[in-house]
Amino acid sequence: MKLITNGLIWRGPGTDPRHRLENILIEGGRITAVGPEVAREGAEVIDAAGMLVLPGLVNAHFHSPVNHMKGQLPSLPLELFMLYESPALEVLRPTPREAYVRTLLACMEMLRSGVTAVQDDAFFVPHPTPEIIDAVAQAYEDCGIRARLALDQSDLPEAAKLPYLADLVPPEWRAALAAPPAFGRAGLLECYDHLISRWHGAAGGRLRAAASCSAPQRVTPDYAAALQALAERHDLPLYIHILETRTQRAFGEERLGGRSLVHLADELGLLSPHANVIHAIWVDDGDLDLIARRGAVIAHNPISNLRLGSGVMRFRAIRDRAIPVALGSDEAIADDAVNMWAVAKMTGLIHNIGAADYATWPSAGEVLDCLIAGGHAAMRNADIGAIAPGQAADLALLDLDTLAFTPLNDLARQLVYCETGSSVRLTMVAGQVVFAEDRITTLDEPALRAEARAIAAGRREALEQAAAEVAPLLPAYREMYLRAAARDVGMNRWIGTGDGPC
Repeated sequence: MKLITNGLIWRGPGTDPRHRLENILIEGGRITAVGPEVAREGAEVIDAAGMLVLPGLVNAHFHSPVNHMKGQLPSLPLELFMLYESPALEVLRPTPREAYVRTLLACMEMLRSGVTAVQDDAFFVPHPTPEIIDAVAQAYEDCGIRARLALDQSDLPEAAKLPYLADLVPPEWRAALAAPPAFGRAGLLECYDHLISRWHGAAGGRLRAAASCSAPQRVTPDYAAALQALAERHDLPLYIHILETRTQRAFGEERLGGRSLVHLADELGLLSPHANVIHAIWVDDGDLDLIARRGAVIAHNPISNLRLGSGVMRFRAIRDRAIPVALGSDEAIADDAVNMWAVAKMTGLIHNIGAADYATWPSAGEVLDCLIAGGHAAMRNADIGAIAPGQAADLALLDLDTLAFTPLNDLARQLVYCETGSSVRLTMVAGQVVFAEDRITTLDEPALRAEARAIAAGRREALEQAAAEVAPLLPAYREMYLRAAARDVGMNRWIGTGDGPC
């Protein structure tokens, strides 16, 4: 039992907590009472004087398996980036200990900055195994964060997922790229059985499974149907990358008779209230109308979208349709940090160059709504994300005696535009303090950092070998990308005037 005292409590956009000190009673991992007079004899007291008590932040889209590769690659279009990031090569298979340690790298970064929940759409190279799934899930259990874990894998050949590629690759590669993955639907569903039976609801419900089809053009109809059935049977979010890039829009023009991948996802039965539509950049009005009708959530990853040159999402068009928006960092290698404060700030800035009418630009309150409430909607957490009786005690305490809040003029704006995570003094998940006094309470951070460096040094040769193996494909992938970039897809989501680089 814990009692947070003398805090300023954030209750959402449009509220000002500055003139009312309140206490929060926490029992059994849940908030049981809130108010200035709340007290309980025998409770462990956490003094929040001078601090803002905020619902924990949510990282609504993330891929943990490349946490160790931050800064590894230059900015490249997604399709070229993935060629180097996740080739299905045996040389890149991690040991369970490697998978465990690299998962904790991001957990430390998130917990230190007030992130209490994450959705890990984990892809495994060359394919998942029960041992690797267990290692990742165990890392989440041990660090104390709240997590959803999915298996982001395809059961289609590489050449079937991309436009133009089959005709561009060197002849000696064509058979390999046309072959379906050796580890196909049956093996993937067995891994989901393991994930759900072993980890769904573990750690007192803090760990839960999710489903992932990766993207609608990357899975067979049978596998898509099986994943949607899992989502419905176990009430799981279902992660779907849709229209992240112009190349994916060109795929619809080239391979689907002009239909978009949103409509393909719907035909496969993947669009529903379970769906997290990830990115949704190269969408049109009809796509958004369909997403809204199906009750899906959109996960917005603005920093990753810029790092990979994918484009700028239509924030206002999505919000105007009342589609819930969540925010994600995407993978560490495509952001080079796992800092949701930076994601929030970018969300509040990048869309200001999307329209001349400044009344349509995101407000700080909207961004915070995406960061917290939108994230919990994506995770299907009905009882998390507010500071009220009955809610899970997932909280962050921010010191207001910091430069980010000095002077304190507008709390919402300073949270979005000034805070970097450095003001977070305490992070709590399900009533457990997991970060306080500048240390993660559940982990030995120095030892894990040292181990991560040693693992990285030992894996450098494998990464170089993998890059050398796929290098002969680079010209074909570049030509595919340039053809897609040149194709008229009826829209533009890149910034520029058309008269040269800006």
